Amino acid sequence: MSSAPAASGGLETIYEWYEKVGRIPRLVIGSLLVAAVFGAVINVTMPGTRASTVVGIFDTSFVESTLRIAVPIVFAGLGGIFAEKSGVINIGLEGLLIISAFTAVAVTHLVSGGSAASQSTVWIGLFAGVLASTLLALVFAVLVIEFRADQIIAGLAVWLVGLGLGPFLSIVIWGSVNSASISTLNTVTVPGLSQIPVLGPIVFDASPIVILMLVTIVASWFVLNHTSFGRWIEASGENPSALDTAGVDVHRVRYVGVILSGVLSGFGGAGLVVGRAGRFIGSGQTMIAGDGFIAITTYLFGNYNPIGTAAAGILFAGLDALQIRLQQIAFIPAPTELIRLVPYVSVIIVLAFVGYTRVPSEAGEHYESGEE
Repeated sequence: MSSAPAASGGLETIYEWYEKVGRIPRLVIGSLLVAAVFGAVINVTMPGTRASTVVGIFDTSFVESTLRIAVPIVFAGLGGIFAEKSGVINIGLEGLLIISAFTAVAVTHLVSGGSAASQSTVWIGLFAGVLASTLLALVFAVLVIEFRADQIIAGLAVWLVGLGLGPFLSIVIWGSVNSASISTLNTVTVPGLSQIPVLGPIVFDASPIVILMLVTIVASWFVLNHTSFGRWIEASGENPSALDTAGVDVHRVRYVGVILSGVLSGFGGAGLVVGRAGRFIGSGQTMIAGDGFIAITTYLFGNYNPIGTAAAGILFAGLDALQIRLQQIAFIPAPTELIRLVPYVSVIIVLAFVGYTRVPSEAGEHYESGEE
């Protein structure tokens, strides 16, 4: 009978220790466990693989691939921060990514007349995708802010609209859920800076979408932490009545937050196709393949901080790039299904060790001026 209290006390001691350990140390522990997972997978699926072969995976091209894969995840994650910190939960990020990706390809294809598109045409396609995503986000905002629709249900509707409309219109235009190929944006090379070892090829000889993503991360952090608008966004999600009392229109702040989620998701989805893929794939869950939902995980992982959100998005993208590289190692073939699970399992492990994320207290709650 005495063992039960002892066991309970032991668990409480472990829990108290876990709570006292900082977020970063827990992240380090989680990352070490991720490394252990990869080591186990490589040892089981590819016995005899040399350590030098695995280490050789992490070259400059691997980092470049990681950043390209991270584009839709990071952009959508940053957009989700603005919406949710303002008090509106937008789980329709996946739908915004899909509709922007399709629109970017469709407009580029139609404007170019089906021939090789010029760079200006590709940019037109990019901004058309952003516009489509923004308009869909605006519809979502009207539903949840003006008509007080359930935010989760409305967000699911946005996802389903993108999931159904993109492939359907693709069939209308190309006769298939998969589009024809289009031109992509050329790499931007900064003379001199591109010659810097390691950093140069990654940052100063990269896709303009990747450069825009890195700039947006810093800009989002600055806006949320060092501007009046950032304070309004936070107050709208934490204490809207106080913001209302201060004379700031809560509805307007929430509208801007949701619209920004549409703009940023638009750059993510459209940037994916004009920056890397060069076509829209509408089969299955479409080419977005859950990136919008992963984006939600990243800003929870990052505790609504743009820097942490970007780090989480790049972490997942790196794991995804790594599982692709692992399948290319020419030793004993590894089961593809097993390796594809590694990024998802690894993210779950890291999330488990990062700890509790504080959601804005009024997220998901409707507000009317004058409410207490």
